[in-house]
Amino acid sequence: MHRTQHGHDEPAYDGHAYDDHADDFEPSRGEPDEPYLPGTRPRPRPRPRRRRRLALTAAVLVALALLPVAVDRVVAARIESRTAEAFQQGMGTPEAPEVEVRGFPVVTQAASGTLRHVDITAHDIPAHGSARPLPVSELSLRLDGLTKADDDSEARARSARASAFLSYPDVSGALGLEVSQGDRPGRVSAVVQLPLSQEVTVTTTVSAVSGNRIAFEDFEVTGGSLPAAGSAILDRIFERPIPLRNIPDGLQLRSVTTTTDGLDAEFTGRSVTFRPEEA
Repeated sequence: MHRTQHGHDEPAYDGHAYDDHADDFEPSRGEPDEPYLPGTRPRPRPRPRRRRRLALTAAVLVALALLPVAVDRVVAARIESRTAEAFQQGMGTPEAPEVEVRGFPVVTQAASGTLRHVDITAHDIPAHGSARPLPVSELSLRLDGLTKADDDSEARARSARASAFLSYPDVSGALGLEVSQGDRPGRVSAVVQLPLSQEVTVTTTVSAVSGNRIAFEDFEVTGGSLPAAGSAILDRIFERPIPLRNIPDGLQLRSVTTTTDGLDAEFTGRSVTFRPEEA
């Protein structure tokens, strides 16, 4: 404050113009929680339209990245369906098997004409054309280098491994005896009905022999009394191995092991062939 020449007091001048409404002025501020600094401009708010544009761009990029995967899965599903249909026709199974084409991308494999790895699991494969048919309860195939003929008449795998499960009820039907797991690994037990209502229990060794056959040898009597006539009957039953006629061409039986529920048979092979017209 200073005194004028007329003796009045007035506010001291600080170099700025005085405005009676200065207290009513509120400068534009930034975010509510940000302090306003004189001489600075508030930071602009992000525009909603820009955010939507960024989100749309990100969604498009994700879709483009997933598109090859989706297309490859469609191609794989089509190949799996056709392979299952051909296998069912060729092997005569009541239902189509489970087929999985492994490896990515499948599109390039299909274009080359060779599928690197194909897994097939089939159930209840019948055994036609055999005097003592032995069905396969389950067959699991691991095929490498699978190709097909141009006319779809056959498919051929460069190499393959397979496991077949043969249930004891099916083995019993093929032998005409009630078969179950034996007292030692590699052996099965069989109950033999003899004349005059006699019954005897024997155990026999199970093994793989040439020609994809299962042999039953070295039987021993473990229960009951076996007359001479009974021994001759068992010789006739066990002297002929049982052939497995429902296995794809090119697979060779390597081993047979006994389990609680049946026999496990292992196969390997090269140039394994499947022919749909064999149904």
